[in-house]
Amino acid sequence: MDNLKISIVQSSLIWENKQANMDAFSLKINQIETETNLIILPEMFTTGFSMKPQNLAESTENQTYAWMKKHASAKQAAIVASFIVVEDDKYYNRLLWVNPDGTYEKYDKRHLFSLAKEQLHYTAGNEKIIINYKGWRICPLICYDLRFPVWARNVNDYDLLLYVANWPTPRAHAWRMLLQARAIENQAYVAGVNRVGEDAFGNSHSGDSAVINPMGELLTNIKPFEEATETVELLVEMMDTFRQKFTFANDADSFQIISKL
Repeated sequence: MDNLKISIVQSSLIWENKQANMDAFSLKINQIETETNLIILPEMFTTGFSMKPQNLAESTENQTYAWMKKHASAKQAAIVASFIVVEDDKYYNRLLWVNPDGTYEKYDKRHLFSLAKEQLHYTAGNEKIIINYKGWRICPLICYDLRFPVWARNVNDYDLLLYVANWPTPRAHAWRMLLQARAIENQAYVAGVNRVGEDAFGNSHSGDSAVINPMGELLTNIKPFEEATETVELLVEMMDTFRQKFTFANDADSFQIISKL
């Protein structure tokens, strides 16, 4: 297991315009000059946080997947983001993890954002996944999932927890603090990638994208409200040494998640 280099892409989104967003992210990905193993994009990166899935949804292996596959192959790095998917006449806010060889894994957002009535338009997922990549165990989640620590609890099954998001500016303090809390309580690296700019309804997004180490320390320097990409290296030895010295996980409570569906 080697160190892992991850790139976080903090960007504005063009409202409900798939091609324009893919073109913009193509430029940003092509501008990553340093070696990287994983590229993380925001939630619903091709459309913004739209509640019109009937106009925008596609099958999993369609336009967006083809675009992700192309760039993952070109950069020889995995790419992760969420977009709007239709399957069996249901709509999902689906995160796709695409490997350089084109294979993929998927996660459907578990906690739908009721303040925006997301639950009226999308179907909630019910399965957390752990991805094994280059020896790292990685748990990918989506935006509002961040507010529910039981769902993200590390039971010695992951090393990196990541969130893709469209998290608005008025609650940016919660975003920053909860990312830090998830890292500390789970003794894991955490990466959170949020969009910037305004959506069609005038909702502002500050970004505040970050990578945080298992001690809760910030590793990145991206400023709020700016479009920027940063690559950071996650250190295996640091994580292992910290976990061995501070065996907090041994004292954790056992629990069972009961489906709300």
